[in-house]
Amino acid sequence: MLGVGARSTLSVLPLISRGQGPLLRGTSTRPLQLPRSSLQKQLHASIRRSFATSQRVYADEAREKAKRLHEKSDEAEDQVVKRHGAQKQADDRPWHRLSGSKQYKETSPDPSRGDESKGRLLTTPTRLLKLILPMPFHPEQNTINESENEGHKGNRRRLEPLALLVHPQQPLSYLERLIQAEIPPLEVRGREKLPEITFRAEAEHQESQGKSGDHGKSNVASYSGLGREGPTKDKEANWVRWSGSTEVGDFIRDAARGREFAINIEGYSQELRVAVPSFKDRTYYMRLQLRRMSRDIDRMAKIKSECDLLAHKGAHRLAQGGFVALASWWGVVYYVTFHTEFGWDLVEPITYLAGLTTIMGGYLWFLFISRDLSYKAAMNITVSRRQHALYQERGFDPQKWEHLVHEANALRREIKAVAMEYDYDWDEMKDLGGEEVKEILEKEKNGKKDVDDDDASEETSQSKKKSREERELNKDIND
Repeated sequence: MLGVGARSTLSVLPLISRGQGPLLRGTSTRPLQLPRSSLQKQLHASIRRSFATSQRVYADEAREKAKRLHEKSDEAEDQVVKRHGAQKQADDRPWHRLSGSKQYKETSPDPSRGDESKGRLLTTPTRLLKLILPMPFHPEQNTINESENEGHKGNRRRLEPLALLVHPQQPLSYLERLIQAEIPPLEVRGREKLPEITFRAEAEHQESQGKSGDHGKSNVASYSGLGREGPTKDKEANWVRWSGSTEVGDFIRDAARGREFAINIEGYSQELRVAVPSFKDRTYYMRLQLRRMSRDIDRMAKIKSECDLLAHKGAHRLAQGGFVALASWWGVVYYVTFHTEFGWDLVEPITYLAGLTTIMGGYLWFLFISRDLSYKAAMNITVSRRQHALYQERGFDPQKWEHLVHEANALRREIKAVAMEYDYDWDEMKDLGGEEVKEILEKEKNGKKDVDDDDASEETSQSKKKSREERELNKDIND
């Protein structure tokens, strides 16, 4: 706009300022005389109008551009604030990460049998405890103080049950921290704080009758090991609060006297009930693994017994063959000595040389195997070699056998320890599959113990012998 106005003004100036020449054909050649001051005023006014119009246009464009930039910056700032707010909410409110309306496919039966208000304590193959807790809070709830009906009417979304893995030797305070990290905070006097978590179990305060017939309170705690499988009590049980320093395993063992234990959350009016695992629940995976190992041990034991039997028979046949060879040698010596013309003069040196050669060969063989000079050592060498050959032929793995036996005995010890904790009479014959497997496990355990004892006694005797020799040597040097 400024350029167009300036060009039009400048094009008028030559016509006005021209002093000579006709303006129109047929008119007078006398120049048009205009006052100089009026021309300057008109020129200045036209230029001012042009510049004013240009400034208004540029000002409008600048305002529009600034407005657009301001709107873009406001949108970017809003997005950043929303993103930071969502991240902070995800960090400070972990329960907002879950989708309460999304249902996942069940891979196992519902442990609470459809009761969403109760939790469940399960065992895992890794011998950890899996605590499943129902979450009674709304996904969009910021604090425990908020009522469910405040701002969430018509929205029935719920958080899915929370699963936590804990070790039996971890304290209850560790479980408390895990639960606190997954629930909304408690608002007290305008400030947020972590709600306190308390664990309560059933306690027996009723009087019991002793063996002597006296009535009074018993000083010995009773355990049944039934847990959730126990009978339902007619009246409300007595509850006792447990310290956070108590180990989870000890708490569960004591809570197994009842059917369930309770978890109280500060600021939440209701309590969370959790079913207590029984002895069968606690040892389910261990007993399942023990039954599987027992079947493998029974199958491999049959192969091992056949190979051992054949190896011992082969060793006995070898010993019998040696006796037959000695008897044959005796017969040959007798026949050559008394029934041929060679006589004792020829047989005597041959007999001495043959006997001496046999003794030297046996001595070198025992030096090579580094064992005692005994019939038992020779038989063990023969049997072990034959066993090794038969094991390879029948596909028996001695290392796998030893590992299975060791693991089975370890599982037996763990199950017996849990049975002692629950005061439960465990019948291991049902899980081992028979008396034969038990005898095999006991035999292998005792045999290994005897071998370890023999090795220890042999090492002790050798160390004593070495120390005695060193003392004698030092004594001779001093003398």
